[in-house]
Amino acid sequence: MKAIVLVGGEGTRLRPLTYATPKPLLPIANQPFLERQLTWLARHGVDEVVLSLGYLPDAFEAHFPDGRFGDLTLRYAVEDHPLGTAGAIRFAAQGLDERLVVCNGDVLTTLDLADLVAFHDERGAEATICLTKVADPSAFGVVPTRDDGEVVAFVEKPPKGKAPTNWINAGTYVLEPSVLQRIPERLTVSIERETFPRMLEEPSRLYAMATDAYWIDIGTPEKYLQAHADVLAGVLGGAPAPGARELEPGVWVQGEPKVHAEARIEAPALLGNASIVAAGARIAGSVVGAGVTVGSGARLLRSVVHDGAVVSDEAETIDSVVGERALLGSGAIASDHTIVGADAALDAGARASGARIRRTEPDTPEPTPKPTAE
Repeated sequence: MKAIVLVGGEGTRLRPLTYATPKPLLPIANQPFLERQLTWLARHGVDEVVLSLGYLPDAFEAHFPDGRFGDLTLRYAVEDHPLGTAGAIRFAAQGLDERLVVCNGDVLTTLDLADLVAFHDERGAEATICLTKVADPSAFGVVPTRDDGEVVAFVEKPPKGKAPTNWINAGTYVLEPSVLQRIPERLTVSIERETFPRMLEEPSRLYAMATDAYWIDIGTPEKYLQAHADVLAGVLGGAPAPGARELEPGVWVQGEPKVHAEARIEAPALLGNASIVAAGARIAGSVVGAGVTVGSGARLLRSVVHDGAVVSDEAETIDSVVGERALLGSGAIASDHTIVGADAALDAGARASGARIRRTEPDTPEPTPKPTAE
C-alpha cells in the first residue's frame, strides 16, 4: 500500500522552532515526529511513502539521505508554489494509479489503518475520511454523517454550541484513484473545502469513520507539549522513545545521562543520552534531549528541552519549550508556553511568559519577552 504524507506547511504557530526545522521533523519525546508517523504507517502495511514537500524541503532529504526509513521507500514531491491539500495530493501522486492512504504530517494517532481500509471497502467508497471527537469543535471543520457513515455535509468552524456534531476531520483519508481525477493539475485546491464537498453531489461516494483512537494535532505550543505528556503517559504503548529504558516507574533514560545524586527526577520524565543534571536540579513531567545541561538548582516542570540546550543554575522552564542549543541564563524563567528557539538565549535573570524568542541575527533586534506579573 502507498501513502502520501502532507508535510509542506510552514508551522507558523510553532515559530521560532520551525524557522530552521520543519514541524514534522521536530522531536516528540526525543524522536522526530515524522519518524513516528512513518513507523505507524509501516506497521499497517504501507511500503512506500511520498512526502509532499514545500517548506524547507532540503531538510527532509538531509534527514533521509538514502530515501528510506527502515523498510519504507521514500519519494519526494517538491511543490514550486503552494498547491493546497488537494493540489498537493494530486501532484505527489504522479505515477501512482492505485488506492492511497493520505495523512497530514502533524497528527499523532493510534488509528488502526486496517479498520479504516476495511470500512472503506465494506461501503464501496470512493473516499473515506477518519473522524475524531473533540469537546469544542468550533475551531475545526465538523462532518455530520448518516448512520452508515455516508457524509452529508461539511460545516467549517461552527459557532460554539451550534455544531451539528462534535466529530471532526482527523486528517487521514483512504482515496481511490478516481478521486485524483477530480482535482485539477497544478492548481491550488483544498480537499477539505472543495474536493470533498463537491463529492456530496453524488450519493454513496464519500464516507467517514468515527474512531476513539488517540489523536492530537501537534501544531501549537500547547498541543506540542501535550503530545509529549501523552507519550510519557504511555498512550502509544511501550517505551516513550527508541532505546529508552525505565529506571523506576515513569522515569525513562536513553543512553547514559549523568544525574547527580542530589538531583530530583519525578515521573513522568525522559532524559536523553549524555544529558547532565546537576545537584539540586528538579525535573518533573518533562523531556530532556541528548546533550542537554541542567544546572544546579534549575527546575524543569512540564517542559521540553531539545538537544544541546543549557538550562543554567537556578533557571526555570515551566510549561515551555527550549530549542536546540538554546540557553536559559542563570536565574532566567520561561513560562506559560514560551518558546525559546534554536540557538537563542533568555538572558540571566530575565522572565518570559508566553514569549517567542529567536536567535538574534546581525542588525535584527531580539524580540522582547513579555514580563510576568510579580
